[in-house]
Amino acid sequence: MSAARPDAAVATLARSFGAAAPLVPGLVFAALLAWASVQIEPLTTQAALATVGRKVTITAPVVALVIGMILHPIADRPAFTVGTTFAIKRVLRWAIALFGLKIALADILGLGLGTAAMVIVAMAATLVSGVLFARLFGRGDLYGAIVGGATAVCGASAALATASVLPPYRDRESDTAFTAITVNILATVGMIAYPPLCDLLGFDHRTTGIFLGATIHDVAQVVGAGYAVSDTTGDIATVVKLFRVFMLLPVVLLVGWWFSGQGGDAHKAKVPVPVFAIMFLVFVVINSLGVIPQPAKAALVEASRWGLLLAIAALGLNTSLGTILRVGPRHLMVVVGSTAVIFLIPLVWLLATR
Repeated sequence: MSAARPDAAVATLARSFGAAAPLVPGLVFAALLAWASVQIEPLTTQAALATVGRKVTITAPVVALVIGMILHPIADRPAFTVGTTFAIKRVLRWAIALFGLKIALADILGLGLGTAAMVIVAMAATLVSGVLFARLFGRGDLYGAIVGGATAVCGASAALATASVLPPYRDRESDTAFTAITVNILATVGMIAYPPLCDLLGFDHRTTGIFLGATIHDVAQVVGAGYAVSDTTGDIATVVKLFRVFMLLPVVLLVGWWFSGQGGDAHKAKVPVPVFAIMFLVFVVINSLGVIPQPAKAALVEASRWGLLLAIAALGLNTSLGTILRVGPRHLMVVVGSTAVIFLIPLVWLLATR
């Protein structure tokens, strides 16, 4: 009897490895691309300094997306797509959940009710505007939801998170990749253009930080823009941005609920339960309580960063570059329109209340 138990355990372990084996080629491919994108990122900064004399960085997620799409003809075969699809659907969700460890409730509460209300209003309007602009320019509501989520919350990561709770449709991956790339480009433009605008408008360092955190899409660009002004501006911009990231939970829940009822009785519709979003909130609370040792927290946050990058690299490998190039200007106008909303509402609010 006792001899049989080790044999059974070995058999179970062997079956587990056997089930995971098909995932390995795609995951390794995406992991190598993620690693390469991190090595390439500082080279883009050096190239920008040498050519235009300004410190502009093409971030690792964008590098991974673009190179992934170039390599799509190689990756578009069952040996790889099983693993890359797993990364997009499963690895992404745990990476987003662990991202909650970067956020503390005390920092968010320190923003004050006025700032929090302004950010929530701007985010809600931006989320709705994504769908409205999609309809205006003849695009689908599902694409509009991806754009609204990405521009309202935190760029590429929010685009993937929002897409994961939408009903499947033919162009979901190419729409998500297009959104991720365009919001990053617009975030980079904002990183360069918004600080001089704030100076021109006479904003102090605190108001500038609030504006930058409330309007720029990606966390990296918010940090770059804020600390380029001052440490005070950088600190405030980062906290405001992390508040927007915290709002990923209600955004994903709202989008999942709304589209679960499309085309039928909303009371009977099955509402998806995004466990990763719930776990994101759990990790925010855990981080706020300070119960995780700093080394363990640092390791988990790093795992989150690499998990997100792995999922974005996998998305690039699963997306045809030709499909992206064929989307046309109306796709772009939806992103630009939603960006204008998240830009104008904080701007008008801060001008009116200073």
